[in-house]
Amino acid sequence: MAIANMLMASTVARARLAFNNMIITEVTRLRQYNEIINDDGYSIFLFWATWCGPCRMISPVFETLAGKSEYASVKFYKADVDAASEVAQAAEIRVMPTFVLFRDGKRVGSVSGANPLSLEGLLAKADSESF
Repeated sequence: MAIANMLMASTVARARLAFNNMIITEVTRLRQYNEIINDDGYSIFLFWATWCGPCRMISPVFETLAGKSEYASVKFYKADVDAASEVAQAAEIRVMPTFVLFRDGKRVGSVSGANPLSLEGLLAKADSESF
Protein backbone atom coordinates (compact mmCIF):
# COMPACT_ATOMS: atom_id res chain seq x y z
CA MET A 1 0.00 0.00 0.00
CA ALA A 2 2.78 2.44 0.91
CA ILE A 3 4.55 1.76 -2.40
CA ALA A 4 1.34 2.37 -4.33
CA ASN A 5 0.86 5.69 -2.52
CA MET A 6 4.45 6.74 -3.28
CA LEU A 7 4.02 5.83 -6.95
CA MET A 8 0.76 7.76 -7.13
CA ALA A 9 2.34 10.81 -5.45
CA SER A 10 5.27 10.60 -7.85
CA THR A 11 2.94 10.45 -10.85
CA VAL A 12 0.96 13.44 -9.60
CA ALA A 13 4.17 15.41 -9.00
CA ARG A 14 5.42 14.61 -12.52
CA ALA A 15 2.06 15.58 -14.05
CA ARG A 16 2.04 18.86 -12.13
CA LEU A 17 5.61 19.59 -13.16
CA ALA A 18 4.82 18.91 -16.82
CA PHE A 19 1.72 21.10 -16.58
CA ASN A 20 3.70 23.95 -15.03
CA ASN A 21 6.54 23.65 -17.51
CA MET A 22 4.05 24.16 -20.33
CA ILE A 23 2.88 27.41 -18.79
CA ILE A 24 5.97 28.86 -17.11
CA THR A 25 9.36 28.89 -18.80
CA GLU A 26 12.55 28.86 -16.75
CA VAL A 27 15.01 31.52 -17.95
CA THR A 28 18.66 30.72 -17.38
CA ARG A 29 20.60 32.81 -19.91
CA LEU A 30 20.92 36.57 -20.41
CA ARG A 31 20.45 36.24 -24.16
CA GLN A 32 17.20 34.32 -23.63
CA TYR A 33 16.00 37.00 -21.18
CA ASN A 34 16.77 39.83 -23.63
CA GLU A 35 14.92 38.07 -26.45
CA ILE A 36 11.88 37.54 -24.23
CA ILE A 37 11.60 41.09 -22.91
CA ASN A 38 12.03 42.56 -26.39
CA ASP A 39 9.36 40.32 -27.88
CA ASP A 40 5.90 41.69 -28.67
CA GLY A 41 3.28 41.55 -25.96
CA TYR A 42 3.39 41.10 -22.21
CA SER A 43 5.76 38.93 -20.22
CA ILE A 44 6.03 38.59 -16.46
CA PHE A 45 9.02 37.25 -14.57
CA LEU A 46 9.23 35.77 -11.11
CA PHE A 47 12.76 36.28 -9.77
CA TRP A 48 13.22 33.82 -6.94
CA ALA A 49 15.75 31.71 -5.03
CA THR A 50 15.56 28.11 -3.83
CA TRP A 51 16.51 29.16 -0.29
CA CYS A 52 13.85 31.91 -0.14
CA GLY A 53 10.86 30.96 2.04
CA PRO A 54 8.52 33.69 0.70
CA CYS A 55 9.46 32.61 -2.85
CA ARG A 56 8.33 29.06 -2.10
CA MET A 57 5.09 30.43 -0.65
CA ILE A 58 4.18 32.64 -3.63
CA SER A 59 5.34 30.29 -6.39
CA PRO A 60 2.13 28.18 -6.38
CA VAL A 61 0.10 31.42 -6.65
CA PHE A 62 2.19 32.47 -9.66
CA GLU A 63 1.64 29.04 -11.22
CA THR A 64 -2.11 29.25 -10.66
CA LEU A 65 -2.31 32.72 -12.20
CA ALA A 66 -0.33 31.47 -15.21
CA GLY A 67 -3.12 29.00 -15.89
CA LYS A 68 -5.97 31.52 -15.70
CA SER A 69 -7.63 32.40 -19.00
CA GLU A 70 -7.83 36.09 -18.06
CA TYR A 71 -4.02 36.22 -18.29
CA ALA A 72 -3.73 34.21 -21.50
CA SER A 73 -2.13 37.18 -23.26
CA VAL A 74 0.73 37.25 -20.74
CA LYS A 75 3.75 34.94 -21.02
CA PHE A 76 5.02 33.68 -17.66
CA TYR A 77 8.70 33.14 -16.80
CA LYS A 78 10.80 32.27 -13.76
CA ALA A 79 14.46 33.04 -13.12
CA ASP A 80 16.43 31.63 -10.18
CA VAL A 81 18.65 34.53 -9.13
CA ASP A 82 21.48 32.18 -8.14
CA ALA A 83 21.40 30.00 -11.26
CA ALA A 84 20.83 32.99 -13.57
CA SER A 85 22.76 35.74 -11.81
CA GLU A 86 23.40 37.66 -15.07
CA VAL A 87 19.66 37.79 -15.69
CA ALA A 88 18.96 38.99 -12.14
CA GLN A 89 21.65 41.64 -12.50
CA ALA A 90 20.27 42.86 -15.85
CA ALA A 91 16.81 43.13 -14.29
CA GLU A 92 18.27 44.98 -11.29
CA ILE A 93 16.79 42.55 -8.78
CA ARG A 94 17.58 43.43 -5.19
CA VAL A 95 15.04 41.40 -3.21
CA MET A 96 13.23 38.09 -3.66
CA PRO A 97 10.65 37.39 -4.72
CA THR A 98 10.32 40.13 -7.30
CA PHE A 99 7.83 40.13 -10.16
CA VAL A 100 8.54 42.26 -13.22
CA LEU A 101 6.07 42.92 -16.05
CA PHE A 102 7.40 43.84 -19.50
CA ARG A 103 5.63 44.96 -22.65
CA ASP A 104 7.33 45.30 -26.02
CA GLY A 105 10.79 45.69 -24.48
CA LYS A 106 9.77 48.10 -21.71
CA ARG A 107 9.46 47.46 -18.00
CA VAL A 108 5.92 48.52 -17.13
CA GLY A 109 5.78 47.54 -13.49
CA SER A 110 7.20 45.47 -10.68
CA VAL A 111 6.25 44.12 -7.28
CA SER A 112 8.54 42.82 -4.56
CA GLY A 113 7.45 40.44 -1.84
CA ALA A 114 5.07 37.51 -1.54
CA ASN A 115 1.78 39.43 -1.74
CA PRO A 116 -0.79 37.71 -4.00
CA LEU A 117 -2.99 40.81 -4.28
CA SER A 118 -0.06 42.96 -5.41
CA LEU A 119 0.89 40.31 -7.96
CA GLU A 120 -2.67 40.24 -9.33
CA GLY A 121 -2.65 44.05 -9.44
CA LEU A 122 0.52 43.96 -11.51
CA LEU A 123 -1.04 41.43 -13.89
CA ALA A 124 -4.13 43.62 -14.17
CA LYS A 125 -1.91 46.19 -15.92
CA ALA A 126 -1.72 43.76 -18.82
CA ASP A 127 -5.50 44.17 -19.26
CA SER A 128 -5.32 47.95 -18.91
CA GLU A 129 -4.86 50.38 -21.75
CA SER A 130 -4.06 53.23 -19.38
CA PHE A 131 -0.27 53.22 -19.44
